[in-house]
Amino acid sequence: MRSIASCYNEHAIKVSDSYCSGPSNQPYLSPNIAPCTPNTVKCIYKARISSQRHLLITLTWSGNRLGHGLTINVGQTASKIDLSSQGSKTFKACNSEIEVIWDVSGARYINGPEPSSGFSVEVLVDSQLCLSLGDMNTIHMNEEQNPTPKFSLVSRSEVFAGTTSAYSTKAQFSDKGLAHDILIKCNEEEGKHSGSRNPELTVTIDEKKVFQVKRLRWNFRGNQIIFLDGLLIDMMWDLHDWLFNQTSGCAVFMFRTRSGLDCRLWLEEKNTHFEQHRVKERDEFSLIMCACKNPD
Repeated sequence: MRSIASCYNEHAIKVSDSYCSGPSNQPYLSPNIAPCTPNTVKCIYKARISSQRHLLITLTWSGNRLGHGLTINVGQTASKIDLSSQGSKTFKACNSEIEVIWDVSGARYINGPEPSSGFSVEVLVDSQLCLSLGDMNTIHMNEEQNPTPKFSLVSRSEVFAGTTSAYSTKAQFSDKGLAHDILIKCNEEEGKHSGSRNPELTVTIDEKKVFQVKRLRWNFRGNQIIFLDGLLIDMMWDLHDWLFNQTSGCAVFMFRTRSGLDCRLWLEEKNTHFEQHRVKERDEFSLIMCACKNPD
């Protein structure tokens, strides 16, 4: 019997095959306009704090003209951190003592409020190192005192705001996969004859146009299957508010890996909206991009 994954693979867009929905399958080059960068990035990590216990730790990076900020959520408890330099902070959450140690004194920012290098953020739960991010080590302990933390990134959400209708990010859909450049462009060119707008959606991965959706005023919601790094990835878009709310509408795009045993589309799950997705026991990864128009 053929596996479910093999059946889906026949109909999925394979990025490695340089698939292009346009008239040419040559690599798609991004336009000269600079895409928006996110002003808020939220990452959810699943950390193992014992052999039978896991904990969800959420880091929300934010940035504005005044500087950068970080909020850490453990369970229902949130703690804000001043990212001006380096330091540590302790608070209670989930019946445990949480200690956060950070150093962003030499952090470099390339694409948004999340530092790309020259930083470290470490989270300890009851003196056990559970999360370690960045390329700088601030904790110096031997393996017996603090073994290598076991954690995985299960969700990443990015919020964009600006007048440019092009949004770029980088995502790694599996621990063994590569980090891929993703570009989403919403083109609102005027119609040639009637003068009406005919918006189009273009999704590009690693400078190759993966697929294109035309006549978005009729196709403002939809989904597409992508085959990448040996994984089935569902991509869903919802541009209703972005198209029809001219003042503050937002467009939402979501990528989520699908297990080979998952026979249903994730968007069909009852009482689940892709902006309020669940973190399941099995390893999954989801990327949400929310593009908002400027309030003015």
